[in-house]
Amino acid sequence: MAYEDWDEAPSIRVRISESDVHYAGGLVDGAKTLQFFGDVATELLIRNDGDEGLFRAYDMIEFLSPVYAGDYIEVYGKIVESGKTSRKMYFEAFKVISPVKNGSSACEVLRKPILVAKASGVCVVPLEKQRHSKG
Repeated sequence: MAYEDWDEAPSIRVRISESDVHYAGGLVDGAKTLQFFGDVATELLIRNDGDEGLFRAYDMIEFLSPVYAGDYIEVYGKIVESGKTSRKMYFEAFKVISPVKNGSSACEVLRKPILVAKASGVCVVPLEKQRHSKG
């Protein structure tokens, strides 16, 4: 999907901190992005079912561009398919602000957000935990 297509989807925006750095050069581990996908999944399930549910499995994950300390990341997700207890979801994460690489505190808003990762997976909400009417 294009960044502009995510207008109505639940999202989070976070600034990546120095404490998130896992590798040399300020590079952040991809697992941090998966954590954000999980946070969006939780909100989607609460809105849809009234319960946090459980993330069962990812069936696709792609890391497409590096994430560094100081980057601002927007993460989007949506439920693309619903079963009796399962919810198939799709996620994308975009870099929208990045630090200027001169050691100062300057940052720039990216004219075109950069897709840094995408994934899909399945969450489960047991029937007895579903509180919202599906009708």
